Amino acid sequence: MAEKKKLLRSLNGETLDVPPIWMMRQAGRYLPEYRATREKAGDFLTLCYTPELAAEVTLQPIRRYGFDAAILFADILLIPDALGAEVGFVKGEGPKLSTITTEADFAKLGDAADIHSKLAPVYETLCILKEELPAETALIGFAGAPWTVATYMIAGHGTPDQGAAHKLKDENRALFEQLMLRLTAATIEYLSVQIEAGAEVVKLFDSWAGSLKGADFAAYSLSPMRAITRALHARYPHVPVIGFPRGTTPENYVNFAKSSGVQAVAIDETLDADWAAAELQPLTCVQGNLASSHMVTGGQPLVDEVRRIRETFSKGPHIFNLGHGITPDADPENVALMIETLRETA
Repeated sequence: MAEKKKLLRSLNGETLDVPPIWMMRQAGRYLPEYRATREKAGDFLTLCYTPELAAEVTLQPIRRYGFDAAILFADILLIPDALGAEVGFVKGEGPKLSTITTEADFAKLGDAADIHSKLAPVYETLCILKEELPAETALIGFAGAPWTVATYMIAGHGTPDQGAAHKLKDENRALFEQLMLRLTAATIEYLSVQIEAGAEVVKLFDSWAGSLKGADFAAYSLSPMRAITRALHARYPHVPVIGFPRGTTPENYVNFAKSSGVQAVAIDETLDADWAAAELQPLTCVQGNLASSHMVTGGQPLVDEVRRIRETFSKGPHIFNLGHGITPDADPENVALMIETLRETA
C-alpha cells in the first residue's frame, strides 16, 4: 500500500492529475475538537508528551477532511527541551526558554545522543498513528531546522528579526557554531527514531531562513539541512525529506533545491507560483503555496486561487499546501472548500 500513497508518489517524482494535499498546522486551534483536546491536556507541552492525546489531535483533521497525509503533532522546541533547556509556553505570549548566550549556558546542554528518553512519548505517538491512520494516508514526521531552533534558544523567545541570534553569530561565531552542530546532531537523532517509529516522510521547517543573508544562508540554513538529509538518507535511503527555507530569496530557493538533497521544496506564499513552476519544479517536487489568509476569507477568491495553483503546477510533481501554517482564525468550512475545489473533476 505504501507505494500507492499519493504523497509518496509525488515525492518520488510522479505528476498526478490531482496532487496530494495536507496543511501545515492542520491539527490546530482553528478546529473545535482540537481546542477541546487541548483543554483536556491542560497545557501545551503535556499535550505534546501525552501520546494518546497527541495522536488524537493528529487524527482529527484526517477524520474531518481526508487529507492525504497526517503530520505528527509536536513542536519544534521539543529538541531544546530534550537537550536540557528550560522550555515553557505562556498563554498569549508563546514559547519561553532559558537562553544560550555564553559558553557556560551551552555547557549545561546534554548531548545529542541523550535526547531519546525525554522524547520517547513522541515516538510512541508515531507508533499509535502508524496503526490508526487510514491505509492511504502518509505519516509525516518533522523537526525544526537548526537555525530556526537556535533563534529561540538564543533569544529565549520568538523575535521578529531573530536579532539575538544574529548578534551571537556575529560576536561569538565559535559558540554559535557549537550550538548549530549540537542541534544538527540532535535533529539527525530525533528524525531517525521518528522514522523507525513509523514516519514515512520527514520535514525540516526553517521558518526563519529568510533572515539569513548572503553567505550566511548557505552556511546556516542550507549546510545544516544538507548534513541532516545526507545522514538520514544514509540510514533510510527510501524515506523522502521535505525542506522549507521559508522567506528566502528565489536564488536561494534554487540553490536549496539543487544541493540540499531534499525530495521536495516547500515554498511560502510570497514566492511567485509561475516562477516556481518554471525554475524549481524541473529540479524537485514543489509543495505549496496557497496564502493562509484564504482559509479566513474563503469564497470565490479561494476557489479561483486553488484552481490557479493547481493548474500552474500541473506539469510536474506537486503537493498542494499552504505557504505557511493555517491560522487560529481560519474557518473550517473554508478548508473543506479548498479540498473540494482541488479534487474537483473537470
